[in-house]
Amino acid sequence: MKTTDIISLISKVRESANKFIINEMDSWGIKGLVPSHGDIIFALLYREKLTMKELAEKIGKDKSTVTALVDKLIKQGYVEKAKAIDDNRVTFVALTEKGKELKPMFESISSDLMSTVYKGVSENEKEELLRILIKIKSNF
Repeated sequence: MKTTDIISLISKVRESANKFIINEMDSWGIKGLVPSHGDIIFALLYREKLTMKELAEKIGKDKSTVTALVDKLIKQGYVEKAKAIDDNRVTFVALTEKGKELKPMFESISSDLMSTVYKGVSENEKEELLRILIKIKSNF
């Protein structure tokens, strides 16, 4: 492999991780969710609610993309939106009870994913990999 293959390799790792997540969700009997939905649900699992703007910043996606993802999650019954009482321009997103019930699954899948990703990788290698990826991301 050449050093110029980095973007292709990162893309393949992401694709493999997404397939892993989808297969794991299937094994839990969850259909209709994709990893990008998981970003939103995961962000809300440890917070009562977030504004659309906060959610977009937290998951690193633009507001229009987050709006589309949230709307799909509303249709599936996992999240709900509500306008702020004091400012009608602000919309909050929160998990429904159905969304909160996903927490054990998300924690299990996340743990299994990290075990798979870092299998055979030392702590020093993990830290170095993270340092380099952060550096590469900051280059953009």
